[in-house]
Amino acid sequence: MSPNVRGALFALAAFAVFSTHDVIIKILGGTYSPIQVVFFSVLLSFPLATVMLMRDTTADTLIPRHPWWLALRTMAAVVTGVSAFYAFSVLPLAQTYAIIFASPLIITVLAIPVLGERVRLRRWIAVLVGLCGVLVVLRPGAEPLTLGHLAALAAALGGSVAAIVVRKIGAEERPVVMLLYPMVVNFVVMAALLPWVYEPMPIEHLGLLGIVALFAWTASRMIIVAYQSGEAAIIAPMQYSQILWASVYGFLFFDEIIDAPTAIGAGIIIASGLYIVLRESRTDASENTPVLRSRSRPETGTTPRVSLIMRARGKTPPR
Repeated sequence: MSPNVRGALFALAAFAVFSTHDVIIKILGGTYSPIQVVFFSVLLSFPLATVMLMRDTTADTLIPRHPWWLALRTMAAVVTGVSAFYAFSVLPLAQTYAIIFASPLIITVLAIPVLGERVRLRRWIAVLVGLCGVLVVLRPGAEPLTLGHLAALAAALGGSVAAIVVRKIGAEERPVVMLLYPMVVNFVVMAALLPWVYEPMPIEHLGLLGIVALFAWTASRMIIVAYQSGEAAIIAPMQYSQILWASVYGFLFFDEIIDAPTAIGAGIIIASGLYIVLRESRTDASENTPVLRSRSRPETGTTPRVSLIMRARGKTPPR
């Protein structure tokens, strides 16, 4: 088996696990506020983050070197966590994925002011085409835009901001610092809001949240193996397999069927995202490769981010 095939298989398995993780979020979101779901997700992820901290041998403090950039990343992660969990709970899975898949397009645009990236005409066209795909999914005027649609857009934007900040300061800031601050702030903010939305949670639902944390950790580890095995240009597009899992899970558990606008819009978004990834894989097309290094999952501040785990283990980002 070639390294690229091995990496692709690990990535496909990882995104299958992530999709199962999102199904549990959707099930719990039908009963509990996203604030409560995020709170317990962060709480149950702290032991996993502690393991990462224990394995970090860097002799340094947890004081950030770039406090303002870290503050921006933290705020973006908090917004993304609540928004993504809410979107999954109220929108069809496939529609939520289709909107969040716009993240590579947003990262490409943000890379211009933040990273000094030069985006040439072809990539601009890909971005515009992808945004047209988002409009096809949202179909403004034909269907009423709900808070769920706005939440999915907020998750895509927040995740993109968090990813681009990692790309900006990741070489100088300790991974555990970039990991812990969003988790702690998420925990504090959700704890402050929890009394207004709390619903008693039976032990089996707490167990499901424990599975959410375990699935996120397992899938993250599998993606690390995928990136260590294959080329980033091969691994990154594997995230789009989630639309297939959304079709299966949506039909089996929620009686959801992908309608034509969602399918067409998702196809447009995926095609534009694939084009940007393939363009970035060429060394003469992108200096910073911000999309390839975003690691495919939006930053929620609830579980360790893949790129931060790789940096903590001394692995270089994929080129």
